[in-house]
This record gives sequence, structure tokens and C-alpha cells, in this order.
Amino acid sequence: MNESERDPNQHDGGADAPTENHLIAERRAKLAKLRERGRPFPNDFRRNVLAQHLHDTYGAQDAEALEREAISVAVAGRMMAKRIMGKASFARLQDSSGSIQLFLQAQGLGGTYEDFRGFDVGDVIGAEGTLFRTRTGELSVRVTRLCMLTKSLRPLPDKWHGVADTELRYRQRYVDLIMNEASRRTFEMRSRITRYLRDLLEASGFLEVETPMLQPIPGGAAARPFRTHHNALDMDMYLRIAPELYLKRLTVGGLERVYEINRNFRNEGLSTQHNPEFTMLELYWAYADYADVMELVERMFHGIADSLIGSRRITYQGREYDLSGAFRRVSIEDIVLENNPWLDRSALRDVAALRAACDRLGIAYRPGDGAGKLQTEIFEKTGEHTLIQPTFAYAYPAEVSPLARRNDEDPFVTDRFELFIGGREYANGFSELNDAEDQAQRFRDQVARKSAGDEEAMYYDADYVRALEYGMPPAGGLGVGIDRLVMFFTDSPSIRDVLLFPHMRPET
Repeated sequence: MNESERDPNQHDGGADAPTENHLIAERRAKLAKLRERGRPFPNDFRRNVLAQHLHDTYGAQDAEALEREAISVAVAGRMMAKRIMGKASFARLQDSSGSIQLFLQAQGLGGTYEDFRGFDVGDVIGAEGTLFRTRTGELSVRVTRLCMLTKSLRPLPDKWHGVADTELRYRQRYVDLIMNEASRRTFEMRSRITRYLRDLLEASGFLEVETPMLQPIPGGAAARPFRTHHNALDMDMYLRIAPELYLKRLTVGGLERVYEINRNFRNEGLSTQHNPEFTMLELYWAYADYADVMELVERMFHGIADSLIGSRRITYQGREYDLSGAFRRVSIEDIVLENNPWLDRSALRDVAALRAACDRLGIAYRPGDGAGKLQTEIFEKTGEHTLIQPTFAYAYPAEVSPLARRNDEDPFVTDRFELFIGGREYANGFSELNDAEDQAQRFRDQVARKSAGDEEAMYYDADYVRALEYGMPPAGGLGVGIDRLVMFFTDSPSIRDVLLFPHMRPET
């Protein structure tokens, strides 16, 4: 605000500043006085306009027009700053849309003005009045009625520095959202992205559904699950690692285009790209294949860029990515050869040669790993990080794709792809395996891997095999990581920046 400065009572962290406990005690004393007067937390004030609407609607009107029209408004929000100037004062009020300046005079408010002098930055207030422009030209509300709605007991961080401590931002997201407009905009963009995806899929004939989060058998991905216990049934259950097998059961049942934007849980480590609880979009599309799904993914990225960003050239962490046109498509084996020219193509399916390559590259492997697993390990170590501009890596080995359909011409690989941008995976899709007998054998292979010590290998899901025995139409499937998608389109370096409440170690 032009006319306002920091509240002199606001803690700024200086050496002579009162301690936070002292400031909290002062605010509690003020609340006690409010309680003595009755109704310390009123709920009868009704706002009729948001701050940004006032700027959008009246921002271009001159002072004379505003005075002539005498536009009455009722605004409410958090007081972020105030400046006492004798018998007149200014305050900055912030709501979910933005902020607006308040102008208060003792002459017009009487005893309420004296009450205002004791208000603290952080208090939630309501104000009625008329719009006008100050001498410096700022759109403001000349307050005729003011009321305290919620007394803030804790001082906000110094507004000149905001919430600079990253851990504090994640632990106390509520403070981060108060102080950092960029954080609020990130989560608004997250909401718009998920809404866009829903609108696109609904327009394409997909039905949104819900599937269980508590599952007797975790399936649909290679991941370590969280385990819990159901007391009434006296059985162990698992938080879902993916909704895939339930969504494909629905495809068997005749729901030919289904999707779910869901929460998944994987008992894995934390990093800038991983959180134990995360959001995925998964869809299944009868009578489509993985090529159709790739085109749909391109439409998703193009649409988000066009509708929400306004450009298909996206800058993420200092590097520009070009989303225009069709994304590059290249096979896993070609990527491995591009980045390991010393390998011969004939070695890519030879277990002994691949083990030697892994030894040379320092890649660990298990005795039972076949050529498909070893090839994928080499791809992940040497190839993924080189896929900078949007690239569909396809033809994953069947050994590491237990739910994907084998390629008709080359059964060693599946009709599966992953989308990479900046060396990160954003989407995973494939033509679905609908051969019940093949699926049963692949489940048995996964059980053997689990018995050999692979904690991420899948369980045998007999009911899912039974569902396939009724007949699932040919279909394409897709999973998109919403969190990483939001990171990309909001230029956020860490997954914690796009999760309102990321998981963290307990405070000590």
C-alpha cells in the first residue's frame, strides 16, 4: 500500500524486538477484553465483493467519477498492514483474490476508530464503505463501518521477507499462503489444471469414477505398499498404489471410457520428485491402443499450455521446453544405443552381454533378472536424463511391463510408452493386456520375483484374472502424475511446492 507501513507491533525479528511469546500474550489479553464485551468471534458480517473485482471493475475510473457514483462495498479479509496517522489511518486488507486499501477516520467511526488502533496485523476484519481514490491515486475504501471478525493470536512473519524458511513454508502452509502470493497462485493453477483435464475427458466421453483406496491386494504398479489392518474383518489391507486393476474391471463391465483423479500411496523415499502420497490421473479407453493414448497426452499438454499458460514454450527451472507439434517418439532400445554407442544391438537381448554392460556401468542386478529387466536398468541409468524435449519412449520390455500388451511383431516388448520432459517421467501408458492366460502367467512371474526379494513386484490377483476371463475389450490405458504436471507448468522445483501438506518428519 502506498500510504501504509508495517504495524509497529509486528515482530520483525530484530535484536530488540519483543519475543513471540510476549506478542502472543499481548494478543491474548486483547482477546480477553473482546470476550468481556461479548461475541468475540462474530459471524454476521456479509461481504459482497472481492478485492480483485473492485480493481478490475473500477480500476480505470477517475477520482471524480468514483465520488459521483458513491459506490458502496462490503469487504472482508486479513489485515496485512496498517499505518496510524492521528485521526486518520490506512490499512491493507487481503482476501482470496488480492488486496484493497482501507482509509479510516476518527470522525466517521467514533469509538470504533479507537478500537482499530488496537487491532493487530493478521486480524480478520470486515469493512463497509465507499470507493474513492487517495491523493496518490490508489483505489481505496473509505470505511464507515468496521468490525473485528477473528482475533489473530500469533504474529505473522516480517512482511518484507515473507516466509523464507522452506521447511516452515511446508510445515505451516497456512502461514505460507497468507504471506506468499506466489504460493496461492501455484495452488490456484493446480486447481485449474485438474479442472481442465476433467473438462477435456468429459468432452471426450469419459466417465469419472471412484475406486477403493483400501485394497486386499495392492496392484496396478510396481511399488512397495503401505499396510494396515481392518479390525472388523480381521484382515490386512493395503493403501492403493494404483487404481488400475479396478478401473479395468469396470471396462470389463462395459464402462468403455473411465477415468479417476486419485490419491495413491507408495511406501518409498522422499525427494524433490517423490512424496508417499500423491495424485494421479488414470484412464482406460476401450477400442483404443497406445498410439491413440499418446495423441491424447499431446492434446492434454497442448491444451494446458494454450488455455492456462498462453504459450507452448514453457520455461522450467531456467530451461525452455517446446511443446508445439508432435512429440518425439523413440524406442527404449534406440535410446540405450544412442547413449551407449559401445553396445551392439545384438547385445540388447543377451543376458550375459547385458550383465557385462551393467558391471561396466556400475548397475546392480539380481541373479534372476532377465534381458528385459537388465535393458531397462541401463535405460534408466544412461538414457532417461537425456530426454530433455518432450519424448515418448516406447517399446518397453514385457519383463518390466506385467500389465501391458505384447507387441504383435516383437513379443519381447510391449506396446507401452512413457513421456519424458527434462529427463523426468510425466505419463505412462500402454495397450492393455486383455489375455487372461498371459496375465495369469505374468502375475506368477511377479510372485517369483517377490519371493526372490523384490519388494516392488506385484501380487497375484485372482479376481482380476477372473474378470479378464469374462472378456475385456482391447483398450488403451494412461497414468499421468498430476503433481509433476503442476510442477512443470508452475516452474516449481520440488513436489513439496505443489502439495498443500507434504509429508515431513515430525518437529523436534
